[in-house]
Amino acid sequence: MATKFQDPQRLQSLKQYHISEEYGFILPEPLTKLPPYFQPWMEVAGHVSELVCSQSLRVSVHKMPLLETHFLQSHRELRLAHLALSVMTMGYVWQEGEKHTVQVLPKNLAIPYWEVSQRLGLPPVLTHADGVLANWRKKDPKGPLDIENLELLFSLPGGDSVRGFFLVTLMVEKAAVPGLKVIPDVIGGIRHGDVAMVTRALNIISQAIGSMKEALQLMHVYVDPSAFYGIMRIFLSGWKDNPAMPEGLVYAGVRDEPMEFSGGSAAQSSLLHCFDELLGVRHDEESGAFLTRMRDYMPPSHKRFIEDISRGPSLQAFVGARAVQSLTEAYGRCVSRLVDLRSYHISVVSRFVTVPASQARHLRAEARASPENHGALVRAPVALEERGTGGSGIMSFLKAVRDQTKDALITACATERRISTGTQEVTS
Repeated sequence: MATKFQDPQRLQSLKQYHISEEYGFILPEPLTKLPPYFQPWMEVAGHVSELVCSQSLRVSVHKMPLLETHFLQSHRELRLAHLALSVMTMGYVWQEGEKHTVQVLPKNLAIPYWEVSQRLGLPPVLTHADGVLANWRKKDPKGPLDIENLELLFSLPGGDSVRGFFLVTLMVEKAAVPGLKVIPDVIGGIRHGDVAMVTRALNIISQAIGSMKEALQLMHVYVDPSAFYGIMRIFLSGWKDNPAMPEGLVYAGVRDEPMEFSGGSAAQSSLLHCFDELLGVRHDEESGAFLTRMRDYMPPSHKRFIEDISRGPSLQAFVGARAVQSLTEAYGRCVSRLVDLRSYHISVVSRFVTVPASQARHLRAEARASPENHGALVRAPVALEERGTGGSGIMSFLKAVRDQTKDALITACATERRISTGTQEVTS
């Protein structure tokens, strides 16, 4: 029977990284209101979609007063403020699409956005930590954290697909929580030579990764590819490695020179970074550099958790040294399911980005094509056809990361073969 090392620091260690036993990296019970002083922000942020539609968001932003951010006290207040400022900024920049972007973010938005970002340790751009982790509330406060019982605090253009995209991604985060919680058990078990404890924790992690894939499948239910690609996607895009904004964006009153920040990306989720570090998945120079840079778009405490896992004892070395069949198989299942999740993610990206991009090119090439006849796809921006919203070469990056994950599986299989061979030798 699996044992459990009683580490008195375990729960405290998760808390010090702002990781919830119930919600993982998700911000528990985000605030839905700021103090009345900040009502001008909340009013505009709450109507970004409508204001973009009427092309009046920029006018509304210009009318906002320059508010003092020192009145924001708690972490939750700062997170809600960052979310509101992020949504307004994305709408302001991309209100008229890729052809009519702005070069300067006005002071009344740029200065408080910068100040709040500095206090949180986040960049002044919409991140995964904003749009997913802190952008939800329950319809029924006593009900479950279930997609049918959730709604967004703030939305972007794209209708129901925006809600679906952010909340399905939230469900993926929630599905990973059981696996996230036992990472300290793996590390503690390695340090104490407890094979049973590590095996048990790895079995939980492999189940959690499988549940993440099941949650990701909901994307096909709640998100329309045409709406995502043709309307919503540009509002997730940043101003780094983006041909539509090659010079970046000036934050007026903060710095005279333009600054570059990547848009939202699945690589900004801390989950797979944690599992990669734990399982010993190693990425090549190009992929690794992008993933490492994406950690700067995470809450600092979450980034620190990933780094501390990487500095911990080697699971791969422990598995190889112990040469226990059940342990090796548990490790192999984790890596296999991680490969499977990444392969499935590639298929999702193909359906929501690659295929619509091809359709859009085809429609634009037709002489008879017109925005009126073909809707969102014809009007879709062309700058990011081959890139993710985070700025990476999307399919080549995802395939490289998936293939590099397979390398860890090959290592696990080689270890398992050595165990089997050793067992046969002993038997003979």
